[in-house]
Amino acid sequence: MTVQEQELQKLRQEIDAIDQNLHQLFNQRARCAQRVAEVKEKYQGVEDAVFYRPEREAQVLRKVMDRNQGPLEDKAVAHLFREVMSVCLAHEKPLQIAYLGPAGAFAQLASHKHFGVSADTIAVNSLDQVFKDVENSVVNYGIVPIENSSQGIATGTLDLLKRYSLTICGEVELSIKLHLFSDKVIPLSEVKTVYALSETLSQCSRWLDQHCASAARSTVASLEQVMQNIADEEGAVIIAGDGVTNHRWHLVAQNISCDDQHKARFLILGRQEIAPSGLDKTTVLVATLDKPGALYSLLTPFRENQISISRIDTFTGGSALGSSRSVFYIDFEGHQSDQKIQSILKQLSQNSVEIKMLGSYPRAVL
Repeated sequence: MTVQEQELQKLRQEIDAIDQNLHQLFNQRARCAQRVAEVKEKYQGVEDAVFYRPEREAQVLRKVMDRNQGPLEDKAVAHLFREVMSVCLAHEKPLQIAYLGPAGAFAQLASHKHFGVSADTIAVNSLDQVFKDVENSVVNYGIVPIENSSQGIATGTLDLLKRYSLTICGEVELSIKLHLFSDKVIPLSEVKTVYALSETLSQCSRWLDQHCASAARSTVASLEQVMQNIADEEGAVIIAGDGVTNHRWHLVAQNISCDDQHKARFLILGRQEIAPSGLDKTTVLVATLDKPGALYSLLTPFRENQISISRIDTFTGGSALGSSRSVFYIDFEGHQSDQKIQSILKQLSQNSVEIKMLGSYPRAVL
């Protein structure tokens, strides 16, 4: 055995010993998590016990990053702990998460990022169905898009937030990477038709002009339907994200979006209010009469209390918040239990026609 082989063997033995210790600690943590579940069931009842605590998990992940000393990056270590917590939670009681399909959609990727891959993700056919399934306790949580760096606010989600009485329990920020896929191995030069959602097609138009100028472009309402029917079409490809990784689909070209900083944000919807985590957001819908100074009146309480607004959008009211009013969607720092936030909410109620609390929840950690 050479000197190099001797040194490597010693290091491998050290790694094996560390792995054994990690294995024991993982199981020890799982047993402790199981005891937590048993205590909850004992005092809260089997049906009423809440196993997933977003504020607690956010606090744990922040502590992981705060105490990390490398060489692994903070977020890399936090992702590892995210999966450990996901496995332990699944051992207690697997979570079921509804999202707008198809499988591999960005919403499913966002769900995996937030809940870990041990949660059960369930694809449904519409955003409305996501809301219904959460409201009717068919699933534990739903995940829906709320904003996109290229398209802005998701108006379909806003309309549903007005109609349903669900609570925002968390948020997920996701980097969007778009690629060309085919159900067979083909070179880029043989691409004849590109199928994509309209917004996805526009995001990749510059790349397609340069690399697939002769290929036809077809806008589709449902990528899932195309994925099911594309097999017999020669030279057909789809534009999709990282989630399309199963054996059927082959990568034709990678990272074809015009915007390499393309990001999307998703909301986690549930039925319970979330306790403060220490770094939180609050989201409300506020309806005002269509008159001069309405926006100024809304912003004044935030300025007076020195609370930052992270997003504000306006759209025409409808449904529960009135049809002849301006409705504002507002994200801002803090939790509704904070004294400053309570003061702001009181002032908003006094200066508006109607206010709907959508939830206070931990700011995205990863």
